[in-house]
Amino acid sequence: MTDLAVPVTTRKDWASDQEVRWCPGCGDYSILSAVQLLLPELGIRRENTVFVSGIGCAARFPYYMNTYGMHSIHGRAPAIATGLAVSRPDLDVWVVTGDGDSLSIGGNHLVHALRRNVNLTILMFNNQIYGLTKGQYSPTSEVGKITKSTPFGSLDAPFNPVSLALGAEATFVARTHDLDRKHMVETFRRAHDHRGASFVEVYQNCNVFNDGAFEAINGKENRADMLIPLEHGQPIRFGADGEHGVASDGHGGLRLVEVADVGEDALVIHDERQVNPSLAFALSRLATGPHEPTPIGVFRAVERPDYGSLVDQQLLEAQNRQGVGDLASLLRSGATWNYD
Repeated sequence: MTDLAVPVTTRKDWASDQEVRWCPGCGDYSILSAVQLLLPELGIRRENTVFVSGIGCAARFPYYMNTYGMHSIHGRAPAIATGLAVSRPDLDVWVVTGDGDSLSIGGNHLVHALRRNVNLTILMFNNQIYGLTKGQYSPTSEVGKITKSTPFGSLDAPFNPVSLALGAEATFVARTHDLDRKHMVETFRRAHDHRGASFVEVYQNCNVFNDGAFEAINGKENRADMLIPLEHGQPIRFGADGEHGVASDGHGGLRLVEVADVGEDALVIHDERQVNPSLAFALSRLATGPHEPTPIGVFRAVERPDYGSLVDQQLLEAQNRQGVGDLASLLRSGATWNYD
């Protein structure tokens, strides 16, 4: 229920006075707009909202929000945000990061924030390239990608961010893209409303160093046949007339089918609330890259106690057992061990 004491705001109230400086045509602009349009609808206060970022093009995000924020260090945004979220559970803490920032130097911090179920809303902008440093390959670049750092083509198998998040037991995992503002707004809304670690991969076009990376699936003429919408409790089907679908392959995986050939009863029913992440993981593996029919929407949304609540509970139990500690006495108590 919305707090009636929270003042009514508009997008303008959430936008800072800083000039937005990304390359003209960058997908980051549309993501920023989606977030600024959503926030007035959430019934939250600007002074209780924090955006934490690392390094990269996406990391400029806090400058453009009229909230508290921190442009932190490369890859460490989840770690810094964890400390804030645990110590200040009254705050709405968002992490804005890129595929390079979060999956390369920051991979360890991201995985542990997800597995701990820290109450964070994590938006990962995935453009499959390092944009700020001028076009090197990233952890999500496809095999064979020719860049300044891989002139003969990348040999690295790329991360699948959704699969990674599911493997880390994130309790909310979703995917959206920068050409559908309505889908972004609703996906971000659900991520924010989820208690625990929310991870949203956003396909984001870098029109300077990796233009058109997602055109095969999110171009207007391609979306109907290439984006597979995930709707909880509904058969998974897509196409202009719902003529395509997703069915079990009989071996624990999924396959694409024509509904007319197999019948609707053969289609998989999407269950985002399934505690076992097997279905969500299989969906995340349905496409090998953004050139095949690709699921989009919420893969998983399950309930599990968030890390901050568990920490508070543990501290309360310790206090009830041992009484209130005296930090000053502890600091002045002398050595805590003896040398023989």
